[in-house]
Amino acid sequence: MQIQTFRLRRKAVSLHNGLRLLLCAFVAMPLLACAGLPQQGAVASADPLATQAGYEVLAAGGNAFDAAVAIAATLGVVEPAASGLGGGGFFLLYVASDNSYRFVDAREVAPAAARPDMYLDRAGKPVPRASTDGPLAAGIPGLPAGLVHLTENYGSMPLGQLLQPAIAHAEQGFAIGRRALLGLRFRQQTLLQSPAMSQVFYPGDKLPVEGALIVQPDLARTLRALAAEGNAGFYGGETARLLVDGTRRAGGIWTLEDLATYRVVEREPLVTTYQGMRVISAPPPSSAGVVLAQIFNFLDGYPLAELDSALQSHYRVEAMRRAYRDRALYLADPDFEDLPLELLLSPGYMAGQRVSVRADRATPSDTLAGMPAEKSEGDQTTHFSVLDRWGNRVAATITINTWYGSGFIPPGTGVILNNEMDDFAIKPWVPNEFGLVGTSVNAVAPGKRPLSSMAPTFLESERGIAIVGTPGGSRIITMVLNAALAWHAGATAEAMVSGKRYHHQYLPDVVSYEPGAFSEREIASLKAKGHRLSPTQRSFGNMNVVTWDFGSDFVEVATDPRGTDEGEVY
Repeated sequence: MQIQTFRLRRKAVSLHNGLRLLLCAFVAMPLLACAGLPQQGAVASADPLATQAGYEVLAAGGNAFDAAVAIAATLGVVEPAASGLGGGGFFLLYVASDNSYRFVDAREVAPAAARPDMYLDRAGKPVPRASTDGPLAAGIPGLPAGLVHLTENYGSMPLGQLLQPAIAHAEQGFAIGRRALLGLRFRQQTLLQSPAMSQVFYPGDKLPVEGALIVQPDLARTLRALAAEGNAGFYGGETARLLVDGTRRAGGIWTLEDLATYRVVEREPLVTTYQGMRVISAPPPSSAGVVLAQIFNFLDGYPLAELDSALQSHYRVEAMRRAYRDRALYLADPDFEDLPLELLLSPGYMAGQRVSVRADRATPSDTLAGMPAEKSEGDQTTHFSVLDRWGNRVAATITINTWYGSGFIPPGTGVILNNEMDDFAIKPWVPNEFGLVGTSVNAVAPGKRPLSSMAPTFLESERGIAIVGTPGGSRIITMVLNAALAWHAGATAEAMVSGKRYHHQYLPDVVSYEPGAFSEREIASLKAKGHRLSPTQRSFGNMNVVTWDFGSDFVEVATDPRGTDEGEVY
């Protein structure tokens, strides 16, 4: 068959206004027993340049894993507020040739000199901004090793070829957009303290204008070293020396040994079912798979489709409240802590949690456990979804944590360092930048991975498959939850990404929601039950979804109307 190409840039056509990118591509048969294949690829990412990089790889005969490397590397150049070589991420894979699922953990790790009290003063109180600003806030990056791992173990093209789009955009520059400028304005005071950061993003120590060309020659050299030498080009040699020297001169604690000993870990994805839908998601050190499984197990005890919409929302919030409580109490890096996963994932456990729920009354979070916490927001992470014509899939969520990570570039590297150390519990029940609390189970320790909310996810049923994920900090999991429930109810990919969102995370005890997520009647009903509702000042998330519908023989790409986007089907 002839393969057509559809390219979407929202400036031309808006997915929010109803465009669907659809192609008949295969014989519809039950998933995983399917003899047919999609016969085309699809990419959804947060930036058109990254989507184009992935599309070109697929068009050249590369597979979804090759495309993922090109997309991730390019996002790190053209979406510097959200990801890059100085951060890490998770890659959820489906390998069609052997019908298997893999989870590639390229999360950052704490340096060897890290200690539990490193962000506290002598009185035991958190030092303001110590875990978010500057090189002391940075874990050892995992994304470069993740790109090498995908290429060597799952790809079909050489790393040097896959990194060429990223190198070109770093050398030739890219036009900076509105969202990136918001981050530069928001964190200007911190970012200007890093001379290498200032040189790239604040020419003449001034905020650039929208559309200004951002050129990153140092980052291009670092990418070239990675392309030529693989892990040794980043975690050793001149690049490693520059990274360590730069961080230590500015108060960091990295060593060459920290870089040399970094390793990617492959883990088993977590799988749960909900009324005929399989949900494959991220295991610890992500909290996503556990929290999603708990919420689905909780909701499975109610006939949601038969209930009033306000009561449906009430039960969803109560499920979120209890699952996020368990996140705070029990979840962390499984290589360091014994996690009670068998208990937490048991349907019987969540059935027990339902006993404490009343249909007419919200459960105050402080009656479950914990201490009050203040709320903070942020969503500077990125997600992309890929499907290739052989049926391979990638759901990838990568990050440097908050806007421009730690706000620090080691001179000569072009690498913006993450501030993922803030995802540890720097002190029990003290909220991090996203308002999430934790206990000593997620305390800082040398070589430990901080707990994450990133939720790259596959949804599967007789209807077909969906590849889902989003940035959004602590709200990532509930955004994926709401999208999954929408897909289960028959929603299109477009409806999944554009639907209004609401969220509860145990502490603070508030339902945050986008205007339009609830009707006036629903708001009144939820308030009457005792829920505290808070409309958000701005939209949250930037979801990217690919779906393959068996009944209609369609592949659909949808990117969030809330952010920069592009979708490709070919």
